[in-house]
Amino acid sequence: MARYDNIPEHDINLNGTGLKVGIVMARFTLDVCEGLLSACTAELQRLGVAAGDIAIATVPGALEIPLVLQTMAQTGKYDALVALGAVIRGETYHFEVVSNDSCRGVLEVQLKTGVPIANGILTTENDDQALVRMQVKGADCAQAAVEMANLLKAVGK
Repeated sequence: MARYDNIPEHDINLNGTGLKVGIVMARFTLDVCEGLLSACTAELQRLGVAAGDIAIATVPGALEIPLVLQTMAQTGKYDALVALGAVIRGETYHFEVVSNDSCRGVLEVQLKTGVPIANGILTTENDDQALVRMQVKGADCAQAAVEMANLLKAVGK
């Protein structure tokens, strides 16, 4: 649906057919990360991304995610990437460091390489919040990855 007469607008395209998507998942807080992963991969496949066109790499924790994303982006094999992890507040400043630096790293990789990255690194106050959000966030990331890959192709990447 056009918002303005005579001004072209790119429609949202959630067709994942033919797209190649890489996922980097942290293993820290594994139950939450596995929930994110299962929701993400199920949604990618529902959107038409073939199982054989999805690659999964796991890393120890959220701080390791950006490096593997960067390496995957530099291969040129992927139309989009997804970062999955969970950082749950504890009693120390470590939560802020991991939350801020992992998210900044994901953003920097995306901007440096031009490969869209859906950021599914949850940052929550407690385990219950993470468990409640993991399914929705995993699926949201799949949709964002597909939409952004298609949008970048449409605008001239």
